[in-house]
Amino acid sequence: MSSTSAAEPAPEFVDTNVLLYGHDAASVEKQRAAMRLLDDLWARQAGCLSLQVLQEFYVSVTGKLRQPLTPADAAARVASFTEWKLHFPDKSDLLSALDLHQRLRVSFWDAMILQSACRMGCRTLWTEDLSHGQTYEGVTVRNPFA
Repeated sequence: MSSTSAAEPAPEFVDTNVLLYGHDAASVEKQRAAMRLLDDLWARQAGCLSLQVLQEFYVSVTGKLRQPLTPADAAARVASFTEWKLHFPDKSDLLSALDLHQRLRVSFWDAMILQSACRMGCRTLWTEDLSHGQTYEGVTVRNPFA
């Protein structure tokens, strides 16, 4: 006899720009949309990130925002996001991303994000950097600000 349990939520990958808008008071509308999405992903335990995203987030949130976070505050945010499912790209991911970059004609960094999403089994990628509704390698882009 098997026990009944709730199905594990489908993993959803979040790009750096969504994390940044969640911490950017300069764009209130986008900040609210990003926070709604991030809160939902936390609640459902469906959020996925890569080491690349966390690195980009830290660099951007401490230096590119009008009101940047202190390095200590940014490090605390990064630490909290390490509770999400994480992908640590390896050399095979790098080579696959190079192929995606050339084949799909997306930026190399977007190809790395797509590769991470694919490796984690995500069917959704939350970003504003690619075309909303477009599907790449089985991963559909959703723009939370569209």
